[in-house]
Amino acid sequence: MPPQFPEHATSRNYLEWMIDLPWSKETKDKLDIPQARLDLDQDHYGLEKLKKRVIEYLAVRKLKNSLKGPILCFVGPPGVGKTSVGRSIANTLGREFQRISLGGICDQSDIRGHRRTYIGSMPGRILNALKTVGVKNPVILLDEVDKMGKSLHGDPAAALLEVLDPEQNWTFVDHYLNIPFDLSQVLFIATANTVSTIPPALLDRMELIMVPGYTQEEKIAISKRHLLPKQLKEHGLTDQDIEVPHSSLKAIISNYTREAGVRSLERKIGGVCRAVAVRVAEAARSASEKTKDSGKEESKEQEGASSNTTAVTVADKRAFLVTEKFLTDVLGPPAFESEVAQRLSTPGVAVGLAWTAMGGEIMFVEATRMGGEGKLTLTGQLGDVMKESAQLALSWLRSRSVEYFLTSEDGIDLLERTDVHIHFPAGAVGKDGPSAGVTIVTVLVSLFSGRCTRSDTAMTGEITLRGLVLPVGGIKEKVLAAHRAGLKRVILPRRNEKDLSELPDNVKDEMDFILANRVEDVLRAAFDDEFPGIPQAVSSKPLSSKL
Repeated sequence: MPPQFPEHATSRNYLEWMIDLPWSKETKDKLDIPQARLDLDQDHYGLEKLKKRVIEYLAVRKLKNSLKGPILCFVGPPGVGKTSVGRSIANTLGREFQRISLGGICDQSDIRGHRRTYIGSMPGRILNALKTVGVKNPVILLDEVDKMGKSLHGDPAAALLEVLDPEQNWTFVDHYLNIPFDLSQVLFIATANTVSTIPPALLDRMELIMVPGYTQEEKIAISKRHLLPKQLKEHGLTDQDIEVPHSSLKAIISNYTREAGVRSLERKIGGVCRAVAVRVAEAARSASEKTKDSGKEESKEQEGASSNTTAVTVADKRAFLVTEKFLTDVLGPPAFESEVAQRLSTPGVAVGLAWTAMGGEIMFVEATRMGGEGKLTLTGQLGDVMKESAQLALSWLRSRSVEYFLTSEDGIDLLERTDVHIHFPAGAVGKDGPSAGVTIVTVLVSLFSGRCTRSDTAMTGEITLRGLVLPVGGIKEKVLAAHRAGLKRVILPRRNEKDLSELPDNVKDEMDFILANRVEDVLRAAFDDEFPGIPQAVSSKPLSSKL
């Protein structure tokens, strides 16, 4: 075919792609399991469930030579190390690593490629990654799989269904190549902040591994092992220049950051290192000036000058101690402080627990009453499910107002000539879900009885009209949020007891967990002493759900 023909460049490009793709070239896995465990522990602190899954994959691969690559999906808040773990896994296996960012993709041809009939057609990102690494069995990280969009040009999440299915991807057909390519030896790792935006069919093809936030003790260990050495290297400092004691690290974590991951913590440590770098640079300049002055007097007193210079050098090499006062000068006044005791000093306030894509958070619920016609007002940008939980809690309480001595006479409605306003502060943040049900009940009981809830207690759980407490999700993230806020007691549904096994041992030792079958159990634990009117027999009798 003459080079002037338009088809010449198209055909040549197609043939070059066919030749460049790694049809049979692959790397050999390093299957040294003790060394792999050591490498993973050295690279990352915590993340035990994730490391365990990788070691299992290595063990099976060692026993059986051919193994289809599993599709792992790390789900967790930002900054906990999901992406860096993917790179660490590739190093542990001795495989090539390639990262594909899926955030914002809204065209299926990004995954499957364009047909060759189009001008400027090219293969999709999957084959592009394989051509780049040059082997057929790399570790491919699909970053932000929950942030793909959909447009007129197709749904990229639907195009990923064949890629992420071990039973189908050994004959993956890209639109550009139009012949099958084997992806079964590729180890795909996806990352996501939340599973709610991932289509169910795509979610079904992946093995979910939850990566929750870190505790304060884990953050301190990560700071000492990884973050501080990294920031010292980036700012030209050494261990002889700066000393950050345990108390100062703890102050940075508790007073200046409140996050599930460690990104903000790393930025704060970087700010401290920059401030120390200024002082070290100034000290080095003054030391050099003193050295010059001593050099001028060297002709008069050579021995004294040399000893004096040595003394100056030794004095300048003393590590700068980072104190909490220095932190206040550099980072400003503490950004976060415990407000639980202040907020719970009046009746009608309780602490709930919420799950977000950024990790767990504590959530205050407030209620007040005024004269009116029995109307319920809800504020705080709530979703439909949470509004229904509030209506449910009020209905349950109205039916038991006499039993709990909230009304003086039988037959008088709790809301007679009374309006109730329930508010969820931080109104700029949308809130939804059933897990605030027990918190709303406690707030209303506190409001109508005039008694304050305990200031060291948070709670979560869904309620029913019959007073049952149903299980909810995100228990580990919620408990860690309560731990970060300094709370000592958490009220949980009894059917969530199994989730407590995932908590770190130090959190279990420092906190008390009250398991509730019914709302009566919650009320008994939420106040300082036995709440009047709660029959003992009702709450102690566990009920089995008929669902």
